[in-house]
Amino acid sequence: MPRDRGAPYAQAVADNAAQDQLRLNVPGHSADAGSAPELIEFFGEDTVRKDISPLLGGVDLGPDNPLSRATALAAEAWGARRTWFLTNGASQANRMGALVFGALGGPLQQVVVQRSAHSSFIDGIILAGLTPAFAQPLIDDRYGIAHGLSPRELARVLAATNDPKGVYVVTPSYFGAVADVAALAEVAHAAGVPIMVDEAWGAHFGFHEDLPANALSRGADLVVSSTHKLGGSLTQSAMLHLGDGPFGDALEPLVQRALMITMSTSPSSLLLSSLDIARQSLQTGWDRIGASIAAAERIRTRVRDAGVFGIVSDTWDFEEIVATDPLRVSIDVRRAGFNGHAVREELMRTEGIYTEISTDSCIVAFLGPGYEPDVDRFVDALHRLEPVGRLAYADTHALPLPHFGRPSMRPRDAWFSPAVTIGAREAVGRVSADTLAAYPPGIPNLLPGEIITAEVVDFLRTVAASPGGHVRGAIDPAVDRLRVVEN
Repeated sequence: MPRDRGAPYAQAVADNAAQDQLRLNVPGHSADAGSAPELIEFFGEDTVRKDISPLLGGVDLGPDNPLSRATALAAEAWGARRTWFLTNGASQANRMGALVFGALGGPLQQVVVQRSAHSSFIDGIILAGLTPAFAQPLIDDRYGIAHGLSPRELARVLAATNDPKGVYVVTPSYFGAVADVAALAEVAHAAGVPIMVDEAWGAHFGFHEDLPANALSRGADLVVSSTHKLGGSLTQSAMLHLGDGPFGDALEPLVQRALMITMSTSPSSLLLSSLDIARQSLQTGWDRIGASIAAAERIRTRVRDAGVFGIVSDTWDFEEIVATDPLRVSIDVRRAGFNGHAVREELMRTEGIYTEISTDSCIVAFLGPGYEPDVDRFVDALHRLEPVGRLAYADTHALPLPHFGRPSMRPRDAWFSPAVTIGAREAVGRVSADTLAAYPPGIPNLLPGEIITAEVVDFLRTVAASPGGHVRGAIDPAVDRLRVVEN
């Protein structure tokens, strides 16, 4: 087990909070009960005292300060050349990566992008003015879900792309399917370009022998780690890791420059501390992580043994999937006549049980590393449900993911073009001015510059009408109207 080397930044923040201080600086609450009684009542005095301003000696200022030591420890833990702590989420990391790719080649530069990229990377493409060349991920038609990218598809798109400056892929998928990062990195490097891996859902990889290896160890050059998702830090905290590969020297200064124009000038000491503590917990939590893996397997075993529902990952026989995250439990509820979205909402409403994601046919439970949930409470509640009324599944087939519309304009050009708002049906055949993504998981189904198809409109409206359904970027909840490029 790794030696516990502490959490230097978090400890420095705690030490600062313990001092007898007269605060005449920001934050404006001054950690004072008279100034902010409601804040202190809600969060507690200790938390508010740890909410300190940046640029303090002994905390984050000066040579070899605690924050720099904390990021160095994180780089060591994940096997990175360098690691950056982020307080604007993995979305910031994705935008930084796009800006870095843009800096490698300038405006209009082409990059190869997995089409099921998170919407924040598409935001980065718009900011950087990139021209994406899309590679298509594996689609599991049985459940209507997207997984990773095959090396064969990546090689095909790279060969057809003029002077690409980078590759962006996503693994693991929301359902825990892991792509062959080593093979993808080999293909990218053979083409002379760096590969960025959005490993948002794999921050915990590599910290237990029963977990998949992380993307850095498999040859990735830049890795997005949404540490708050399955790494244990607070919501909106994340990391970006730089690999020590053939592009490290060129990428490092560009990442630092991208950080400077995307970061807050007042980063939260609470979020930064949580990243430091999460790294410490993952490194020293071998037994706790093992207990979580065992609990997830107990859920799967009970579901299998009951024979009512199915385990989605049991059906995977795709060569593109080389490993599965054991902390993801994907359950096929359609098999028992249920609608997945309705099941997720019903469990929240009646049982106080929250699962991470649903599709029309599945629900997916996530277990954070170190968490041992009440397995019986979850499985028993699931089996008490009856497929009647709104819980019933209306069709025998999964809602298929729509085929993506044909690109017609560069995303940045479409985003900033004059636009008009028209009815969704009237918009078919027009050029989208917006990014629209069914949530979760936030994979854009329609991009700026793509031709709007009837298939995409039907899909988005169906998701919007489902229990708990939401379409990010839509101008109305039901997706009755769409913004299209004016001319």
